[in-house]
Amino acid sequence: MSDSPGSAPAPTAAPAPPAAPEPRPTTLRQRLAELRGPDVAPHPLDARALAALAANPGCGRRALLDGAGVDKTALAAALGSPAPFGQSQFAFMRGNAFEARVKADGGTELMRLLHERMGAGTPAPVPGEVRVPDLAAVGPEGRAARTALALREAAGAAAGSAAWTLLVHPLLALEVAGSPAFLEPDAVVVRPDGGWTVVEIKSFPMIDSSADASKVGAAARQAAVYVLALERVADRVPGARVDHSVLLVCPRDFSNLPTASVVDVRKQRSVTRRQLARLTRIEDIAATLPEGISFDLERCSPAELTAAVDSVTAAYAPECLAACELAFHCRGRARSAGAVEALGRGVRGELGGLTTVDAVLAAARGGTVPGTADDDPTVVALRRAAALRAEALASVPEGAVAACR
Repeated sequence: MSDSPGSAPAPTAAPAPPAAPEPRPTTLRQRLAELRGPDVAPHPLDARALAALAANPGCGRRALLDGAGVDKTALAAALGSPAPFGQSQFAFMRGNAFEARVKADGGTELMRLLHERMGAGTPAPVPGEVRVPDLAAVGPEGRAARTALALREAAGAAAGSAAWTLLVHPLLALEVAGSPAFLEPDAVVVRPDGGWTVVEIKSFPMIDSSADASKVGAAARQAAVYVLALERVADRVPGARVDHSVLLVCPRDFSNLPTASVVDVRKQRSVTRRQLARLTRIEDIAATLPEGISFDLERCSPAELTAAVDSVTAAYAPECLAACELAFHCRGRARSAGAVEALGRGVRGELGGLTTVDAVLAAARGGTVPGTADDDPTVVALRRAAALRAEALASVPEGAVAACR
């Protein structure tokens, strides 16, 4: 049957709207750039910072900020708790001048010291014949790849010959908590016997062949990080062997003449490797942050930065004061919360489930602490100590007690 004249045509279904494209997943690098600030260049993560991070692997705050490349010195100043330590400009210039002297003339003096201390059984390096490859490349990834290639070439040149190779400021890559870190030792030497040696050049003096123990320890922890990163490259080069002893070069006595000492870093290497393996992955830490959190120093107010920093779990200890730029901010937060961490890791470990000073005092005075039983060994020990203290004070004349107070 035909339609009647003037009847409207049958309606047609409207075309379905195009499906919205699925959002592209955010990579870890993009997420860290958003946290740092899209227009802010990442602050490099050096071996000194990695050694400090390895010394406190439970601190998610430092792991995230270092992984994101946030300038912690500037952040601490913005929070109102600037770190009062750091290398002076004079010391920095003096160190650069000494390092330039050690590496002058193609590293002649440096190679002489290394052969003298660690080159037993190998032919002495001939001045002017030491290979010094060009390690220039675009970007940190390019420099790390160029360094790896130069090390492979040096290993091939050293096989069956007397060739020595000096790599000045090579760049090594090391994965830390799922994020790459690029490290720059002062020098790496490839010896004819296939050994790879890390060289650390410091400006503190060696007086009568001995240097300050704390400074040597810090240099050893830093060098251990370089050894770990160098081993990653050596694993892919047949016949390569990374020395677990490094050459520490310092001024001799009160002069500017270089001298050297061999430092065994096997202990520091093992500790650092174990601690870095314990770090929580940065992407896991970032996933727990509230929406809108940013550490952009250029766009965020001090209050916003404080909220952002406090949103990441920290593991403060008094030892942080000598190693972390945010330590004074974290100490203030720990003190205001009455956290026992402010008293030191040893005290924190002894107090078990008692996490605040108020809870400790309440337990010692016989009060009830929520979540802690009266027969808890820590509570029993605290009450026994309080009883002994009261007994001791009771046997002392009142005047003497007042004088002690």
